[in-house]
Amino acid sequence: MIQPGQIYRSTTPIPDQPDNYRRIKVVGEPNTVPGGWNFGKVDVATLAEDGREIRRRRVETSQLHATATTRDGKPRRTGYVLET
Repeated sequence: MIQPGQIYRSTTPIPDQPDNYRRIKVVGEPNTVPGGWNFGKVDVATLAEDGREIRRRRVETSQLHATATTRDGKPRRTGYVLET
């Protein structure tokens, strides 16, 4: 379940920085009203290395994953994986 305050990391590293992953923080509740604007999206903020929120936007809830592997046990190649 997606909740405000959760932190996710990208499944792919930042280019030219193989050990550094983008992190986002959920800052709003998922929009679950069918037929409404931004249905199936949630407000997030990109986190800087020092933890500051630097860019707010909406992402599809289908891009936020609880585990780093698919149901087949393969590593995810797209989206964001739950950290905390």
